Amino acid sequence: MAAPVAEKVRDAARSREAILDAAESLFAEQGYEGTSLSDVGTRAGMSRGTPGYFFGSKAELYRAVLERCFAEVLDAVRSGRRRALASGVGPDVVLAGAVSDYFDFLAARPNFVRLIEWEALGGGQHLEEVPPHVAAAQEALSALREELGLGPGMSQEAAQLLLSIIGLCWFPLAHSATVLRALGIQPDDPGFLEQRKQHVIDLVLNGIRGRF
Repeated sequence: MAAPVAEKVRDAARSREAILDAAESLFAEQGYEGTSLSDVGTRAGMSRGTPGYFFGSKAELYRAVLERCFAEVLDAVRSGRRRALASGVGPDVVLAGAVSDYFDFLAARPNFVRLIEWEALGGGQHLEEVPPHVAAAQEALSALREELGLGPGMSQEAAQLLLSIIGLCWFPLAHSATVLRALGIQPDDPGFLEQRKQHVIDLVLNGIRGRF
């Protein structure tokens, strides 16, 4: 008798993930206000009422989407931190790896970039209710300080460095349809992405030499 129950649990988990995938795509494309629960159900290939059955409201579904995104960010930061601490290499190599990992993470997740752009336009009001958002930022800052051997008195310098890394990686991916298009650059060109990543690494490494 346990098998049917287990199958129902698996089906529910698959349905939940399908709804989250559909919602993430729609919220990224249309924003929070432009997306309805019925839109999500249709995109997920389910009845229009199914997302509400699983998540209760659009606000709760949106929060679940953001929490899943930032859980991925947090996991990526922690994985990179463990790898850096186990590598035994110098700070320059560790920092180059961190920049590379972050750039690759963003390039592989255009929906995440779009979601945060929508949040920025809306004043970040929904992010205030997503604890992983703060946890991911604090973990990244702590990892950067630890990997570079920065003391407590250099917290502001570490924060400035983290902001520079985020901005340098984020901007061309967030503005692929605006600035990059105006420059005649194909944002999905692997050659451009690799060149941009190396450019950011070079800028960051040259910028910190002699400072930390």
